[in-house]
Amino acid sequence: MCEAGQHSGEATYYGADGSGNCSFDAGPDVLIAAMNDADYANAAACGACVEIVGPDATIVVRIVDRCPGCAQGDIDLGEAAFPKIAAKELGRVPITWQYVSCPVEGALVYRFKEGSSEYWTAVQVRNHRNAIASFEYREGGGAWQAVARAEYNYFIDEAGMGPGPIDFRVTDVEGNVVEDYGLMVQDAAEVAGAGQFPACML
Repeated sequence: MCEAGQHSGEATYYGADGSGNCSFDAGPDVLIAAMNDADYANAAACGACVEIVGPDATIVVRIVDRCPGCAQGDIDLGEAAFPKIAAKELGRVPITWQYVSCPVEGALVYRFKEGSSEYWTAVQVRNHRNAIASFEYREGGGAWQAVARAEYNYFIDEAGMGPGPIDFRVTDVEGNVVEDYGLMVQDAAEVAGAGQFPACML
């Protein structure tokens, strides 16, 4: 089941392009937003989708950024997304919202940050249906090693994950697990996985 709790706050808007504190690439998607600092929760909200109920309509947006000045419960929508729930000239409107699964296709994608090597490795999970709760890896069939997430949405092992091949285990907030095997650490590259989380049901 999707998260049962409803959140409430206010929506504003800013000139979003898809990039931001979550370290995603800029892109053409207009249904994007920045999460308030408290609910951003050290990048836990990055890549998650949120269903927002506004004065005029309901939309689903993907979290790509952090809004340090927003109060808990508030969401700063992309400038093109705000008019879909209320007249743009209002600038600030009350909303309710909850997390939902993103309508993505295909498998998880792992993005290795610039400078990644066997001695320092930073991995970002992309194209996920549900918010990511934890990320682990193992090398050579050994024990799984948990990796901490930085607030800019990369899981970083300061000592490196080794030369590989390595396995990844990703757990979403619903407790679903995806494991991908035999991956090689690369510098500034994306590697497609083989699995995806199931969509949660409202």
